Amino acid sequence: MRVLILGGTAEARALADALHGRDGCRVISSLAGRISRPTLPRGEVRVGGFGGVDGLVGYLRAAAVDVLVDATHPFAAIMSEHAAQAAAVTGTRLLALRRPGWSARTGDRWLHVPDITQAARAAAGLPGPGCVFVTTGRRGLDAYADDSRHGYLIRTVDPPTEALPARHTVVLDRGPYTVEGETALMTEHGVIALVTKNSGGPLTAAKLTVARHLSIPVIMIDPPVPPAGVRWAATAAEIVSLLDNGAG
Repeated sequence: MRVLILGGTAEARALADALHGRDGCRVISSLAGRISRPTLPRGEVRVGGFGGVDGLVGYLRAAAVDVLVDATHPFAAIMSEHAAQAAAVTGTRLLALRRPGWSARTGDRWLHVPDITQAARAAAGLPGPGCVFVTTGRRGLDAYADDSRHGYLIRTVDPPTEALPARHTVVLDRGPYTVEGETALMTEHGVIALVTKNSGGPLTAAKLTVARHLSIPVIMIDPPVPPAGVRWAATAAEIVSLLDNGAG
């Protein structure tokens, strides 16, 4: 059985680890290549895009892939749609590995928005001036560039390349993060609001705990709706079970 994992997430690495070395199973992990020095999974790895749906269709056929596992970031909507289309064209079994999003708890002050543009508008409309902590990655930051009233604390893995607000501080860092570290960072910069994507998982959840404790409002970008009809699971172990049982 040949399995292609569309990866880049901790869950994708866990799945590659779980399948690595299994008799009769060849695993290929594919990374988009947008992050420098990524944490690599075990086994065979390819880096770079496929060239759209047609390119992915060609790869699935050329590599004789039996099962395609979409374990990309919950906000990688275009890649997920391409995976669904390519699987349909080639008849490849498709499974999705999706960690559940975060759920608000007592004391949380969440404003749900559908995208970065609406998040930027909500941030610009906050009472201020003050410091807005943005943790949505390096793409789409130009949406905040016109806000001259607030300062922005922007955390990314790689340096941003887009226009940024006039007053900003960029922190280059990679999770996992701790409550102690997030408390120190948010207190030092006097953060008045947090902007984040609802990507779920424990690696970056500490910021939500701190926001709750400090009564800091959170502008929460909701994830896109996944393609219809795709069998999905929340953990690598569940995907392995589906593969063993021939589901998909």
